Parts: sequence; C-alpha cells; structure tokens
Amino acid sequence: MSAYVYDHPRPAVATDIVILCLDAGDLRVLLVRRGAEPFRGDWALPGGFLQESEDLDACARRETREETGVRPGRILQFANFSQPGRDPRGRVISVAYLALVRAGDVRLKAGSDAAEAEWRGLAEARGLAFDHDAILAAALVRLSAEVRADPAFLFPLMPPAFTLARLQAGYEAALGRPVDKRNFRKLMEDSGRVQALEAFERGPHRPARLYAPLGD
Repeated sequence: MSAYVYDHPRPAVATDIVILCLDAGDLRVLLVRRGAEPFRGDWALPGGFLQESEDLDACARRETREETGVRPGRILQFANFSQPGRDPRGRVISVAYLALVRAGDVRLKAGSDAAEAEWRGLAEARGLAFDHDAILAAALVRLSAEVRADPAFLFPLMPPAFTLARLQAGYEAALGRPVDKRNFRKLMEDSGRVQALEAFERGPHRPARLYAPLGD
C-alpha cells in the first residue's frame, strides 16, 4: 500500500520554552547557546521539533531536559507563533510554553544541539535567535496576567518555606511595578493560599515569619 499523500503543505511543529527563576528579587530566564545552524553561536530559548511519537507537552519537556538538564514541574502552554519566515529552515509553527523553577533546585547541563545553558537577567536577554525576543515578551505578559489572577502561581519560584517579603519580590518582578507591603500581606493572608509557620527567617533585621503553600 502506498503512503497517503496530502494535498496541502505540512509545516513542521516545534515547541519553545520560557523557563524563569527568581534571583535576589529579579527574574532570570534560561537560555541556550545554539551549537548548530541556523543561528549557531547565538542565544535562544530551549526548544525543538515535535517527534511523531509525542504530544506537545512531552516535546516541551523532552527538549528542556535534553538542552538544559532541567525537569520543570508545571508547564503552561500560552501561545503559538506561526509567522512565515520565522525559521530559515522552512515553515515552522512553534507552540510556546512557560515554566517557573527554583534555580537552586536544578543543575544546568547543556546537551543536544545546545553548546551552553545559563540563566540571564531579562535586560540581557535581547537579540535572541529566531523570534525568541517576541516569545519571551509574550511569556512575561502571560506571567503578569496569571499572577494578577492568583499570586500563588509564583509558588514554584519559592523555597518550601518563604517570607511574604520574598513572595512580594516575585510578585513585583512579575508585574513590573512595586506594590504596597500591607496590601500584599493582607491579600495573601486572606487568600487561603498560604499558611503561617511557627518558624522565622533570622538575619540582620527583625526576624520574619515563614509561610508555606496551602491548597492546590
């Protein structure tokens, strides 16, 4: 039996993944230096082509693992990018994902067609390969929307026990603006999403109570 021949073009499908962490109150994005053409030597988001045997989520997780060594928990599909000419190799549609991780929980390890993998501040993450500047910008817009709807979206950035000041720093980084400390504390304490622990973070200033996630 001969193989079926489609009457219409069959574009390639890929996934690209925006992986963010929080470092000293600032968001950082995980980038890879491309080890192959096109854009060899340029920085890009992790990602690659969908295989016949996998769905999109599996592709995103596999490419992330192969290119960076990171195994994210929750991944959020947030957009697709299908502009003709976005990839010089041909017609490629990319499905974009967002993931939040604690940088201290992962050990970066470049692999596959990535020569290096490293965390970069958002101000440094410019001039990326393909249309990855646009993908990163769209991810940050989606992050801000998710956080406004539910600050608990940021929990994957937090250690198991955290101060509300640390959580507020992530909230402000996601929104791109400062928020009132008292209002944020009330928001979280009234949300039912955190529980106060009988433990404190001690430092040069007054000890700060630690909190932990509560609920789903």
